[in-house]
Amino acid sequence: MARKTTQIRILTRSSAPFADREEAGRLLAGELYEYRGQNVVVVGIPRGGVVVANELAKGLGAEVDIILAHKLGAPGHSELAVGAVSEDGTLILNQRVVKDLGVADTFIQHEKEQQLAEIRRRSELFRRVHPKITLEGKVVIVTDDGVATGATTQAALWAVRAEKPAKLIAALPVGPEDTVRRLAEDADEMVCLKTPPLFGAVGQFYENFLPVDDNEVVLILKESRQRG
Repeated sequence: MARKTTQIRILTRSSAPFADREEAGRLLAGELYEYRGQNVVVVGIPRGGVVVANELAKGLGAEVDIILAHKLGAPGHSELAVGAVSEDGTLILNQRVVKDLGVADTFIQHEKEQQLAEIRRRSELFRRVHPKITLEGKVVIVTDDGVATGATTQAALWAVRAEKPAKLIAALPVGPEDTVRRLAEDADEMVCLKTPPLFGAVGQFYENFLPVDDNEVVLILKESRQRG
């Protein structure tokens, strides 16, 4: 799946925080302004990524959609990803973590089924107000509020690629440089605003990083439909 000609743009290695997800989305829109007016769909990873996607789409005059890809947590370390699963059941594994922790296949399968159940719940909720947009032949920008291990974002990129977009762009506010460069292999273009050298968690690079709930995602999707 690797793309040999990926264009990678890392804007800064600053650790200065964004004010909030909305600011991050507006800054990404500025860096991708060349795509304004083209056949663009901005795809956000719920929940926080949808806030970023909404602002990015506003800046580009683009459509908004979601992609449902969930992280698979490690045994006893739920914040550590052993992999991720996307809406169509695509499973991505971090083989290094699986090997280092000795994660059993039975655990991975159980975690996958649990996450797919949550994906189905969200799909029923979100698709009721915002039917899925066809991505084939379009410029698709996948975004989130940031990445750490990148497993969920990688699953999202693979799922979008399967729909045959004309161009696949990963647009991220912040992430570790090694993760960003690895994810770039699964896109045609990668734009990342910040790759701080000391990276703990995505939330440390936001002044306001309040949780985003399902209701907020539903409101954003309704608003995007009204924008047309």
